[in-house]
Amino acid sequence: FMIQSLGSSRRMGYSDAERGMSASSESSSTREEVGERDVILGIKLHRYSTSAQFMICSIGVMVLYMIYGYVQEAIFRIEGMKPHGWYITLVQFALYTLFGCVEMAIEHEARRIPITTYLFLAYLTVCTMGLSNSSLGYLNYPTQVIFKSCKLIPVMIGSVIIVGRRYGKLDISAVLLMCAGLTWFTLADSSISPEFNHTGIILISLALCADAAIGNYQEKAMKKYQASNTEVVLYSYGIGCIYLLVGIVLSGSLGPSATYFSTNSSTKYGLASLFAFTGYIGIKFVLVLVRVFGALVAVTVTTLRKALTITLSFILFTKPFSIQYLYGGLVILAGVMLNVYSKNREKIDPWLRDVWQHYTVPRPISARRTQNV
Repeated sequence: FMIQSLGSSRRMGYSDAERGMSASSESSSTREEVGERDVILGIKLHRYSTSAQFMICSIGVMVLYMIYGYVQEAIFRIEGMKPHGWYITLVQFALYTLFGCVEMAIEHEARRIPITTYLFLAYLTVCTMGLSNSSLGYLNYPTQVIFKSCKLIPVMIGSVIIVGRRYGKLDISAVLLMCAGLTWFTLADSSISPEFNHTGIILISLALCADAAIGNYQEKAMKKYQASNTEVVLYSYGIGCIYLLVGIVLSGSLGPSATYFSTNSSTKYGLASLFAFTGYIGIKFVLVLVRVFGALVAVTVTTLRKALTITLSFILFTKPFSIQYLYGGLVILAGVMLNVYSKNREKIDPWLRDVWQHYTVPRPISARRTQNV
């Protein structure tokens, strides 16, 4: 019954607030054209039913990003890795570019978005990924994931300051819950974690601000030019790779980082390659989820993935644990779910009413007898 209700809600449509999501006013022919470019690892997803697409994308997101998170934490637990976060990001961007080039060649696609747009988008991408990777040298992985779950905070603050946008009570309540949960989680981390450092908080906060800007900018460009996910990833990370290389060379850190990676290089570059591959494919699965099933389903899947990733981090890597982590995480989860609800009330409310009536409204005796038989 619940699956049928959700299916009905999905057919009614979802909010297009998340990046990469097709606008509700697009024609059906345009949507089909975009959908036909959803090819991941040679799998043409548009040939499968929506149920099969959901299963493939959800399993892909769960598995790939759990591997991604494990490898990312394992990389920064290697002795001496802490100062080389930007070099790791350079390797990641270079591999993303290589993967994108291969896919663009196979699919015979041409660039649609102007290169000038990509110049700024690539800068934001570098800031997001570089600062996020570097923050792991100063923070526990669960703390980083918790912060990345609260992108709504800089998004709302920027909207209020820059465009004077007003938000409803539910959105404000969601942000307050996230702020309270973040404070709770951070205080717990600072009191028991030997790896806690205020530098990490600054780095991940700046990464969130850049990520929040990417969302609006990328969504606008993809809608306007009907660009594929592969194109956006290729040019964003390709140009970003050039930015990173220039920056690392000018900072004088290229030589020391390359020397560091030359020792036990198979392990370090092997982990970096697996890190990049799982991240690249994971991005494509998430973008398909957003486009086909909408923000509500995509956020639900990715939120569950983050919860599993944090749990595995505590299980697989030795680190101090406090029950305060759980309390802070639950408060943040409540904020995330409240934000999702505020953006999808017209779809969720009918489903909730159906569920309530199904389990509370008495059914005729004849119906109960039929069901028992």
